[in-house]
Amino acid sequence: MFDKYLIEAGSVRNTGPAEAPTGFAFEAKLGYYRGLTLSMVEKLDVAIDGNLLPREAVRFDEGRGPLTLDEMETAYDRRWAFGAKATILVEHPGGFPAGEHELSLTEQLRISYLPFPAVNSDTKRVKLAEAADAAA
Repeated sequence: MFDKYLIEAGSVRNTGPAEAPTGFAFEAKLGYYRGLTLSMVEKLDVAIDGNLLPREAVRFDEGRGPLTLDEMETAYDRRWAFGAKATILVEHPGGFPAGEHELSLTEQLRISYLPFPAVNSDTKRVKLAEAADAAA
C-alpha cells in the first residue's frame, strides 16, 4: 500500500570526498502504517539497475547515528516512525553512477501479528540530487 512512497527520489547524493565518492545515500520511509523498532526491520535490500548491492554495504540512520543491518537486529530502543524519513547509506566505490538510473529498495519487516514477514518494494528512476538541481 505504501510501497510507492519508500524512496524519496530527489534525495540521492554521494558520500565521501567529492572528487572520489566512497558511496551514496538517500532518504526512505517505512512501508508500514504504525512504525517499528529497528530490531523488527529484517532486511533492507538496495539495488541499482537491478544489481543488488551487498548487505554489508548498507547502513541505516533514523537520526541517532548509522547502524549496520546486523546492529539493527538488537536496536530495541530505536524506532522508525511512520512517515519519518531515514537515511539509507551505501558503501559503493565511485558513488551513485552519473545520469539517471533505477534505484530499488526492498524492506522486509517483522510484524508482531503476521505469521509471515511483510515485504515492501519501491523502484524509481533517479539521479544525483546535485545533478537534478543543476538541470532545473
